[in-house]
Amino acid sequence: MIKIVILGSAAGGGLPQWNCGCDNCLTARREPGLRASQASIAISGNGEHWFLINASPDLRQQIIDTPMLHPRALRHSPIAAVILTNGEVDAVTGLLSLREGSPFTLYAHQRVQEILRANSIFNALNTEKVTRIAIETGVAFEPTLPDGSGSGLLIEPFIAPGKTALYLEGVAENDEGDTLGLRITRNGKVLVFLAACAAVTPEVAEKLAGADLVFFDGTLWRDDELIALGLGQKTGQRMGHIAMDVAMPALADLGIGRKVFLHINNSNPAWRRDAPERLQAEQAGWIIPADGMEMTL
Repeated sequence: MIKIVILGSAAGGGLPQWNCGCDNCLTARREPGLRASQASIAISGNGEHWFLINASPDLRQQIIDTPMLHPRALRHSPIAAVILTNGEVDAVTGLLSLREGSPFTLYAHQRVQEILRANSIFNALNTEKVTRIAIETGVAFEPTLPDGSGSGLLIEPFIAPGKTALYLEGVAENDEGDTLGLRITRNGKVLVFLAACAAVTPEVAEKLAGADLVFFDGTLWRDDELIALGLGQKTGQRMGHIAMDVAMPALADLGIGRKVFLHINNSNPAWRRDAPERLQAEQAGWIIPADGMEMTL
């Protein structure tokens, strides 16, 4: 069994974004049910100890909103580890909300571990409490429970087409550790987490094929979405994200069980329940999730 909680489903900035007056953000300010925090999920093999995949800037509130992540003693946390898939602001900033002294393990590619070490603000994570472990692409690992025993979750990181973190552009070249997917297995069930992906390459398709549940990059509906709406000058490809209207046919014949779009930008029309884009996605078998949604494999 793998238990999953969607802590946040939106891209960087969330929905509504603080400085945006697009139709989606205006509607989300009026209708709380449309609001979404920045993308992260929690997984567990036993329902007691939880592993966060990415630590969004909204993590403190996400923990408050998620009862299974609440402490069960005076000083306690069910969070056993955080597993990072990239070094973007919206994947690592939440680590600073975990600085109050509860032990956990931080798993990330060596590239991302080096980025964190180079930024002294992350020294707020007490090295006597937070164990940092480098993970390798193509090498499966089993995250451990607080007592050192195995979690029963086997996680294989794999390279995904993407780009370096925005704040490192012009400073560091793209590296194979900049964008990872995770293929997670337990008792024959397969979960794939790939919330940032610029293209469905044959290698990516192989990792997704036959999975019971896939969380996939849903940042934009169409590649020129931000430009068309007057919200920016970058295409999805320039930002390292494949568009939904390209991803859906590319993944249609891979034998995937449940398919969930994650990391959905505030501009994406698929947020609106009455939008034709939402209907098209749902007819193609995709789920547009809400924060707090629980799933089990």
